[in-house]
Amino acid sequence: MGTGFSGEVATYYARHRRGYPPEVLDAVVGAFGLDDGDTVVDLGCGTGQLSLPLAARVGTVLGVDPEPDMLALARRAALDAGVTNAAWLLGADSDLPTVGRLLGERAVGALCVAVAIHFMDRGALFRAARPLLRPGGGIVVITNGAPLWFQDAEWSRALRGCLEGLLGRPVTATCQTDDAGRRRNRDALAAAGYRVVESSVEYAAPLTVHDLVGGVFSAMSPDLLPSPEGRAAFAAEVRDALGGRESVTERVRVSLQCGLPG
Repeated sequence: MGTGFSGEVATYYARHRRGYPPEVLDAVVGAFGLDDGDTVVDLGCGTGQLSLPLAARVGTVLGVDPEPDMLALARRAALDAGVTNAAWLLGADSDLPTVGRLLGERAVGALCVAVAIHFMDRGALFRAARPLLRPGGGIVVITNGAPLWFQDAEWSRALRGCLEGLLGRPVTATCQTDDAGRRRNRDALAAAGYRVVESSVEYAAPLTVHDLVGGVFSAMSPDLLPSPEGRAAFAAEVRDALGGRESVTERVRVSLQCGLPG
């Protein structure tokens, strides 16, 4: 069932993947009128980057992911943060009808899919979600910026060059975070009978070389991770490509696509 985000890759994911500013949580809560009586399903929850802060705004968050190592780290982060209203379930998007039977009919205030939508069957997922949503509830697909190696910035181009040298091939993956990916989300939501409302949140954040390297390794399959010595050499190469700088500024645009049943 796993997606390849296991072992050390999951650890890099937990440490280096972007979180979400409060404005994103405000937008999700406001879109569906969420409160402490609501259950939210975070599908493809990873190590809890969205689940954990969202738990402070609602009654219960159910994080669902197909990778056991990701869920173990999410559970540990919840315990460390004292979050007691989050639960973690091993599963994929195809398991949503079963999740619904566990929760009861029309029990979900929001179904959140952040980052992981490109691994899922959008059409089947959005149709399966409709019977589970309470009145006023809906789906939100969140695109949390572009990959570190695919941004319109000098530092990103330098990082991409280093990554291509490491892998020995061009790197073109957008993880469907671009306009075409968002269009696919929009079209699939509309085809499943949802009214689509879109918004975005923009912010700037510092990234260290350590963050850049860790972010790259969080997106690799375990078999592609370099040796410890190779990782250190890659970090040094990135630092050199940045002219010796230890940090850069990332400008992130978080896109929210909310689907409200028609």
